[in-house]
Amino acid sequence: MSEPTPSPEPTAVPEPAASRPDSTRTGPGRLLVAIYALFALAATARAGVQIATKFSNAPVAYLLSALAGVVYILATVTLAVGSPTARRIAVASCSVELVGVLAVGTWSVVDPASFPDATVWSGYGSGYGFVPLVLPVFGLLWLRHWAKRAGARGSAVSAARGVEAEGDLDGGAFGD
Repeated sequence: MSEPTPSPEPTAVPEPAASRPDSTRTGPGRLLVAIYALFALAATARAGVQIATKFSNAPVAYLLSALAGVVYILATVTLAVGSPTARRIAVASCSVELVGVLAVGTWSVVDPASFPDATVWSGYGSGYGFVPLVLPVFGLLWLRHWAKRAGARGSAVSAARGVEAEGDLDGGAFGD
């Protein structure tokens, strides 16, 4: 009498959250989060000091710097969290940042009298080595990478669930 061979255990399909080993703050995302954190600190501190000490000199410029600081803080936090909801908010904040840099940059070049003192986004971020101009582009590209990665992973999980569901239809009797 031969010993019955044990049937293989069904493999569990990981949940999407469990299959996501990392978040947007891994790999190049760490550098992106660090740069955003640095700009959040710099823009917010600069705006805070300017608003507290010489607000009447250039209120528009200082308020725009404060807005930039808030956008950088939001981008930093949401990129660091990396959840699907946080990534959607990060896309919105990076988009607002890019529009802000382009709008304020153009405004400051076309009408320099409106900016007696520079903002973070004046001259397309020239005072900060144009990092404010390229940072949201890299942020959006990184988020796009994660959206594709999550989409591919979601498709794989869905496909695996479909195979598992089909196997359940026949009662698991593949060779009986």
